[in-house]
Amino acid sequence: MAARVALALLLAAGLGSCVRYEYEHEIWLDVDGSGRVNVTGRPELWARFKGLAADTDEEALARRARELFERSGLRVRRVDLTHRGGHAYLYVAAAFDDVNRLGGTAAFPDLRIALRPDGDRLRLEGAWRPASRPPTPAGTDGLMAVRFHLPSKIYRHENAPGGVERGNILSWRQEVAAGAAGRELAFGAVMDRRSIFYSTVGLFAGAVLTALAMLATVVYFVRRKGRGDG
Repeated sequence: MAARVALALLLAAGLGSCVRYEYEHEIWLDVDGSGRVNVTGRPELWARFKGLAADTDEEALARRARELFERSGLRVRRVDLTHRGGHAYLYVAAAFDDVNRLGGTAAFPDLRIALRPDGDRLRLEGAWRPASRPPTPAGTDGLMAVRFHLPSKIYRHENAPGGVERGNILSWRQEVAAGAAGRELAFGAVMDRRSIFYSTVGLFAGAVLTALAMLATVVYFVRRKGRGDG
C-alpha cells in the first residue's frame, strides 16, 4: 500500500499540471488576500467532503452548488458539470475578497486556511481535512489536491512534493482513499509581500525613467555644444 501511494505521488509530481484529480481545490491568491478558487470533483466526493447532496438531476445539483458558494459570501463565476472516464465532475469557479474567511464556511467545511504578515513576508498555512460527516458511498480511486497559484516570490514551502512548479504554483496531493479515511493534507508557504506583477512593473518603470533621464542629458549636452559652436 505504501509503495502504491508513493508511486502515485511521484507520478503526480513528475507530470505536474498533466495530472487529473478526482477532487481538487485550485486557488489563485493575491497579496492582499483576495483571489479566485476553482473546486472540481466527482459529485459523490462533494457529498462526502462538503455535504452537498449528490443528485442525478444535474441542473438541480449545479443550482445547489451555486447557492452553497453564494451563501458563503463568494461571487460565483461559473458552475458546470463535465464527464470523463465514465464519471461526472462538478466544477465551480468563484471569487473571494479575503482568503482568511473561506475556511469553515458552508462551501469550505473541509478547508482551514490563513494568510498573515510575517515581517516583510507573507505566511500561508492551513490544511484540507474532511468534515465530520458519515461516510457516503463513493469510489476512492485516484488523487486529490490543493493547489495554489501564488502572486510573489516563494522563499520556502512545507513539503510540496513537486516543489515550485511553472507559473509559481505549489501543489499538495494525496490519494482520495487517504482523504476519505480522514487523513489531513497540510500545506504552507512563505512568500514576498510584493507581487511579482507590480515588482516587474516597478522595475520596468524605473528602467524607462532612467533611459529618459539619460536621453534628456544627451539632448541637453548636444544642444549646449551646438550653441557653443554657433
